[in-house]
Amino acid sequence: MEQAPVFELCTRVTPEDIDQLGHVNNIVYLRWVQEVAVAHWFACAPEDEKATLTGIVLRHEIDYKRPGHLEDEITLRTWVGNSSRLRFERHTQILRRADGALLAEALTVWCPISLETRRPVSVSERVRGNFSSVSDRPEPSQPQNMK
Repeated sequence: MEQAPVFELCTRVTPEDIDQLGHVNNIVYLRWVQEVAVAHWFACAPEDEKATLTGIVLRHEIDYKRPGHLEDEITLRTWVGNSSRLRFERHTQILRRADGALLAEALTVWCPISLETRRPVSVSERVRGNFSSVSDRPEPSQPQNMK
């Protein structure tokens, strides 16, 4: 199976993202992890599946590496790792565009659910194929779009 490309989204640090220490608040990193995951789903999932499936987070694990600051341009990179019919791992890197510095990285475990029943639902091989595994973390590159 061919590997799906890494998905990227860009954003900029705003005054609302800054905490009392003068850098990006930890909860903002978590919000970015969620935003890039949702954007990736809507960019790559089959249209019929977008209408019937969503995902819930079972676990977040975030490692904070360096602080982000006001007006920094940020690249959010994500890809799917190991997946099964009822669980999949999503990897995310949060990078400062100016120097490519890794600010944080996250591993999130998601469970697909039916929008109708709100219960876990098995994901087909067709859907999993759109988000095929990438075994190694990619090197930072220039992002494709600005939020």
